[in-house]
Amino acid sequence: MTKLRRKSLLKAFSVTLFVRRRQEAVVLPPFVAFAVRMNPGIWEYVKVHSDDLSVEGITPSEYLKFKETLYDEKWAKDDNSLEVDFGALDLSTPHLTLPSSIGNGMQFVSKFMSSKLNDKPESMKPLLDYLLTLNYRGEKLMVNDTIDSVDKLQTALLLAEVFVSGLPKFTPYLKFEQRFQEWGLEKGWGENAERCKETLNFLSEVLQAPDPINMEKFFSRVPSIFNIVVFSIHGYFGQEKVLGLPDTGGQVVYILDQVRSMEEELVQRIKQQGLHITPKILVLTRLIPDSKGTKCNVELEPVENTKYSQILRVPFKTEDGKDLRQWVSRFDIYPYLERYTQDASAKILDILEGKPDLIIGNYTDGNLVASLMSSKLGVTQGTIAHALEKTKYENSDAKWRELDQKYHFSCQFTADMIAMNTTDFIITSTYQEIAGSKEKPGQYEHHYAFTMPGLCRFATGINVFDPKFNIAAPGADQSVYFPYTQKQKRLTGLHPQIEELLYSKEDTDEHIGYLADKNKPIIFSMARLDKVKNITGLVEWYGQNKKVRDLVNLVVVAGLLNAAQSKDREEIDEINKMHNLIDKYQLKGQIRWIKAQTDRVRNGELYRYIADTKGAFVQPALYEAFGLTVIEAMNCGLPTFATNQGGPAEIIVDGVSGFHINPMNGREAGTKIADFFQKCKEDPSYWNKVSTAGLQRIYECYTWKIYATKVLNMGSMYGFWRTLNKEERAAKQRYLQMFYNLQYRNLVKTVPRIGEQPPRTTASTSTAGAAVVRDEIIVRPKERKPRNRIQRMMTSLLGPKRRANK
Repeated sequence: MTKLRRKSLLKAFSVTLFVRRRQEAVVLPPFVAFAVRMNPGIWEYVKVHSDDLSVEGITPSEYLKFKETLYDEKWAKDDNSLEVDFGALDLSTPHLTLPSSIGNGMQFVSKFMSSKLNDKPESMKPLLDYLLTLNYRGEKLMVNDTIDSVDKLQTALLLAEVFVSGLPKFTPYLKFEQRFQEWGLEKGWGENAERCKETLNFLSEVLQAPDPINMEKFFSRVPSIFNIVVFSIHGYFGQEKVLGLPDTGGQVVYILDQVRSMEEELVQRIKQQGLHITPKILVLTRLIPDSKGTKCNVELEPVENTKYSQILRVPFKTEDGKDLRQWVSRFDIYPYLERYTQDASAKILDILEGKPDLIIGNYTDGNLVASLMSSKLGVTQGTIAHALEKTKYENSDAKWRELDQKYHFSCQFTADMIAMNTTDFIITSTYQEIAGSKEKPGQYEHHYAFTMPGLCRFATGINVFDPKFNIAAPGADQSVYFPYTQKQKRLTGLHPQIEELLYSKEDTDEHIGYLADKNKPIIFSMARLDKVKNITGLVEWYGQNKKVRDLVNLVVVAGLLNAAQSKDREEIDEINKMHNLIDKYQLKGQIRWIKAQTDRVRNGELYRYIADTKGAFVQPALYEAFGLTVIEAMNCGLPTFATNQGGPAEIIVDGVSGFHINPMNGREAGTKIADFFQKCKEDPSYWNKVSTAGLQRIYECYTWKIYATKVLNMGSMYGFWRTLNKEERAAKQRYLQMFYNLQYRNLVKTVPRIGEQPPRTTASTSTAGAAVVRDEIIVRPKERKPRNRIQRMMTSLLGPKRRANK
């Protein structure tokens, strides 16, 4: 083989590899640029010349400029176009390196802190300084100011450990509090001699030779968190009659269960620390005077089944300072958030009589407000995305201009970037939420490098190898969602209501359609009625599949039934689509469409009633960050089919504890459902086998107790991490404040407040000759020409379904 021939083959091989692993390709003759994902979180960007197949590595910024040329050539070529690179400010911050370690941020932080504290004798001083800051309303905890050196601390620990070792292990702390104070130690080590001894030992081990295990154990004992603030601003946040209202769904359920579990864990920890402190958790949301019969117009409301947690509602203000009365879509919320932060801060400081110890944000709006408050008060912050809209709407970054008047993505994506880079830690429910799978990027990974042509280029947005990412999977309230087999707990008094809901023949304001054959199993789905939840997709799969229709009935609980009653743009479209599908496939007699149900207790029994029919739950979302309804259904023993796009793919072990379905392939999904029920018909024990395996999966991995322990440990650990990296953090905060003031604030001015007219938008420019879509390559030449080598090669590799347009 000649050297020239070998070189040519190697070029072809490298190009083939790029084409195979590309996530995106941009064709601008004579070049093709590839965004190549080698592994989760690991990206390469290359440019290939179509004539000689020469390959050139390019930076993310260069790739984005190449892509921008398709949408706004003038802006792409402007050297002064706004480019943001948050990664440039993280060069001194350690990052994970292995894709398998993504989401294990706390363990990494523990290892890094251990090595940093082990570096030099004086390296332990930051830990002592941090311990000296611990207090509750001015009262010192753990150590006092008489311990002003690491040597004194080690001596005190040794004396105290020897002393408590000689006491009966359940001796109350009060019995030896005075001796501890003589050595410079304050309360907070434990409620009794045994607990104090363990905590003293953990810290002694850390001071002697830091290791990650003892580091984590010690920080799980540190009394640093007593008051927590949780932000969930959009939608109707309440405890009853809210589920199914616009912008109101699983996030509300998640937060209420989260708060209950965190309070329970906090109370237990405070008792074990030997402290007599009353914790407080405030859930901050919006007060809505026109509350649609809910309690969303009540300022302060206790959280049910808690002692120390409350919902605090703060109103949005109009420009003249009056309370805004009506609901505001989550897409139109941005003009109100800055004033809301100021008003909420004042209320929080008053109720808590001081600063909170931990702030947790939820979704874009809550995360932005949490970031503003955290920065102002100097408090440890965690964020939870629930859903990142950029990944839900294809090419919504590059095509932001087309969507901005309706969705205001320019504000939303900017706010997401600010919150992700401000927060101390990010809580996710699954690995897929962060870094996706081997084939597809995760929600956060999609924010690594992206562009909004004409507005802003993010050369580095967020890096999924950042140690702030942590996985903490939630559970379901097991007092509500328990297995259908627990007959003694079943709410049989609700069965007449449920039977009417499912089987009555008349159409009402609450349900449409009927089930002619009551003996068939039921496939069941419950979600908001929007495009991404894909309830209409499920109805269409069902309508198209005769075998499924012969085997089972379909029941969906989603949204409103009358488009005239909805104010949500997407919901209106989906309501009309539902009616059209029912008529198109003549589904009456086989389908029951029930409007959104807000009674969690009855919903729990509804799951179990469906299980009694030997039915199944189907979650058909185009993308689902986690999937609380999947957890609820499996908790009730209901075999579950769920989307393979997102978190449910991790919850369910396919074919064992449930089934994955591809929402992009309705025919395949319908066949999978039909095959399951056919197998159950032939072998009834198969249904029980899948049901039991689903329950086992839940008990092993998805409980609120596990979740609460992880989150409070994060709050404690990252509180110290924050002080350890305060100089690097301060520099990045300055950068973020500038970006907020100069970019985000101006974007907010383009979002009309209630009653205002939307501003006129400028149409996007485009470039003839090329185009880009994800996972496809499209070439639009100005005139028809013979295909060149690279076009022929890509056509061959991609196959007939992905051939370039002519």
